[in-house]
Amino acid sequence: MNILERTRIEKTALEHDWENIITSDDMAVLAGSARHHAQATITRPSSREWHVTFNKPLLTKEVARDYPLTDAITFSVSASDQLAGLLRRAAELASALPNQAAETFHARLQRELAKVKDTGTEVERLVKQRVGQDTFREALLDYWGGACAVTGIAIPEMLRASHAKPWSECESDEERLDGFNSFLLSANLDALFDRGLISFDTNGKILISHKISIQQQQRIGLMDQMVLRWITPEHASFLIWHRNNFRLNGG
Repeated sequence: MNILERTRIEKTALEHDWENIITSDDMAVLAGSARHHAQATITRPSSREWHVTFNKPLLTKEVARDYPLTDAITFSVSASDQLAGLLRRAAELASALPNQAAETFHARLQRELAKVKDTGTEVERLVKQRVGQDTFREALLDYWGGACAVTGIAIPEMLRASHAKPWSECESDEERLDGFNSFLLSANLDALFDRGLISFDTNGKILISHKISIQQQQRIGLMDQMVLRWITPEHASFLIWHRNNFRLNGG
């Protein structure tokens, strides 16, 4: 790559949430971010395409849902807007992957507690709860692209981060803040999921409690053909917990 090509790649990375250019030479641009631990390696093998690889296999698998791989690890795009879109989506997903939200939470929590004069147990609990909820919601918005995991509705005010295994049942902050332990749902679906009146099977198809009559389903727009926009193996253990503990009986 010549200096002009490198500059264009660096600018695209910086503008799409990869604000750290780690290295840049004739072979490749290596970009990272303070928001997450992922790194993107971008090369220019020809004047007609860019190649992008990531250092995290799970991130590669998640990005491959939206962008096809040319081999086991490499994404290839042929237009600058495609490169921008690929890097932006990868940054969103990297910020939502397991452990990342927990690390973000702990860093934010320390900053928030440092501002509080009264550090009693109850105050700390409330600060922890607020920071945790905000961090988790942001991660879910990133992961699901700002849209309901079922309906695709993209009105932020209507969306809720809905745990499969509830906060109180989790054994650690890492489990509570695991992006695969939740789904971004519209408010009506969140209320039903939270009470175990709906769940999802291993393929992401909705399961509806017999307590909700057909007439009620119609009134709230609930349909038995509803399905999660996607589902991964990492969701499985949390959905199993949800199905086993609620059994679609309303809690």
